[in-house]
Amino acid sequence: MKKIAIFSSGNGSNAENIIKYFKQNNKIKVELILSNRPGANVLNRAKKHNVDTFVFTKNSLNKGSVLKELNIKKIDFIVLAGFLLKIPESIIDCYKNKIVNIHPSLLPLYGGRGMYGIHVHNKVFYAKETKSGITIHFVNKKYDDGAVIFQAQCPIDSCIRPKDIQKKVHKLEMKFFPRIIETLLDGKN
Repeated sequence: MKKIAIFSSGNGSNAENIIKYFKQNNKIKVELILSNRPGANVLNRAKKHNVDTFVFTKNSLNKGSVLKELNIKKIDFIVLAGFLLKIPESIIDCYKNKIVNIHPSLLPLYGGRGMYGIHVHNKVFYAKETKSGITIHFVNKKYDDGAVIFQAQCPIDSCIRPKDIQKKVHKLEMKFFPRIIETLLDGKN
């Protein structure tokens, strides 16, 4: 059984989608949801599905308590789903090519520090792009810089505001993120 840990800082719709996707899978399981925000809705979503949670501070993330928890839970693979803090090098080194992130644009466009959520969609909208999408990539020591695993795009020329782009891109996230994780863990990539 391969065990996934999901890091999330917010609402948790992607995290819950991944939990549901693997619920009946006998080879892959979401073992743990981690958040740096004690009030994040992702924690409620995890509890609803009987998935353990772990809340931490930025300081404890950098000082090793999160890595210790990952080891205790025997985590095989890490997913970042709306997680806003930078992953420390100690975790990246222990999970080389076993940490993935989803970004709501077609990287390398509109990535980097501070580029998340509606901030990305605002940039895409005001740049008058005709398409946007998602990028699933490995996590390395720089924001949104790891090797691209998968991209999917959608036309956005009919979108009249950034929120419209956000909705279209979110549909891609829901459709593809769990499938790509499964492919990576099954070794079929």
